[in-house]
Amino acid sequence: MYSLTVCNHFMIAHSFQGEVFGPAQRLHGATYAVELEIKAASLDGHGLVADIGRLAEMLAAILAELNYRNLDDEPAFKGLNTTTEFLAGDLWRRAQAAIAAGALAPSPPPQTMKLTLRESPTAWAAYEAALT
Repeated sequence: MYSLTVCNHFMIAHSFQGEVFGPAQRLHGATYAVELEIKAASLDGHGLVADIGRLAEMLAAILAELNYRNLDDEPAFKGLNTTTEFLAGDLWRRAQAAIAAGALAPSPPPQTMKLTLRESPTAWAAYEAALT
């Protein structure tokens, strides 16, 4: 499999519900580093998995929807714990929708995608699945 990865970051505020989260139950901020990796079994006619600029623009647009937001105030997240694991899956689904809408055209859609969300240099979560 060939792969292509782009990186970016975004900043949010949020809090968690449940004693398991200890002091993170209070409002706190996070700056997440994001890595979006797409994979394809073959390259397109130009020798690419996808145009790296289009992939970077797609990721930037997805992150702009959440950057500098308090996720506790976002209707889409009402009543949910926006953990690193949860956000990795949510961002993956947003990227999947963008690809399905043609964000990487004219390259063929990749076969798999992995989104890694790093909350610190020592802790991160990821979501990876086939694109259908």
